[in-house]
Amino acid sequence: MTSGTDLPDYRTLQVSCDASVATITLNRPRQRNAFGGGMREELADAYRRCDADDAIRVIVLTGAPPAFCAGADLGAGDRTFTEPAAEFSAAGVSVPAWTLAKPVIAAVNGHAIGIGLTLALQCDIRIFAADARYGVVQARRGMVGDAYSHWILPRLVGLANAAEILLTGATFDGHRAVALGLGSRVLPAEQVLPAALELARDIAVNTAPMSVAASKRLLWDSYDLDRAAVGARETEIHLQLMAHDDAREGVRAHAERREPRWTGRPVDPTS
Repeated sequence: MTSGTDLPDYRTLQVSCDASVATITLNRPRQRNAFGGGMREELADAYRRCDADDAIRVIVLTGAPPAFCAGADLGAGDRTFTEPAAEFSAAGVSVPAWTLAKPVIAAVNGHAIGIGLTLALQCDIRIFAADARYGVVQARRGMVGDAYSHWILPRLVGLANAAEILLTGATFDGHRAVALGLGSRVLPAEQVLPAALELARDIAVNTAPMSVAASKRLLWDSYDLDRAAVGARETEIHLQLMAHDDAREGVRAHAERREPRWTGRPVDPTS
């Protein structure tokens, strides 16, 4: 463990930290990591703790094989969707991955159905297993897509493709997921997590923490900003970063052909 985060013993998750990368594993393998048993609350807690720890630079979200997340836990049978909690929210998790300062990479190493897929869509980068099945199937269960899927999907894949995904509830494989624009890579299942960890370590070592935090925030905020507002934010971020030594260190490290020694915290300097 390289992180100083004091992580509790979760019932539905496994969390490990190595070389500034935290790996959160959805861990209900008997239920194919179905979203239940307290996973909603535990994932929010793990996200908060990892985000608050400056030693953690990148978070990888994955599932205990052979699935990523089979969707909602259907253990209650036909009452699964009919008895909402007193403070029900369709948000999926109260701390969406896009709200964190650190990049969150979804290593979608197996089936991701319903909220299993919509949770992955909240991440910044997604790598899909080729032969697994994916879909926002809620319309086939008498419900609708959750976890902000009606906001994310049109922006990722366009209105027509979003409508096909949400209105049919059909499933598709990893090749189709990447062709649609839901992820950046499709790999054999056993290669998904190693590829995600390799990418995470590259980000953790070679990119400036403040730069990444600011860029991530602006990427997600840009959905709701016009061109002029994005330009103004970019200028504001540049001015903040120019005043920090990391702007010098990045050039020094490149010139000296060594790994950079960043001193900035993983937070957006304009926030």
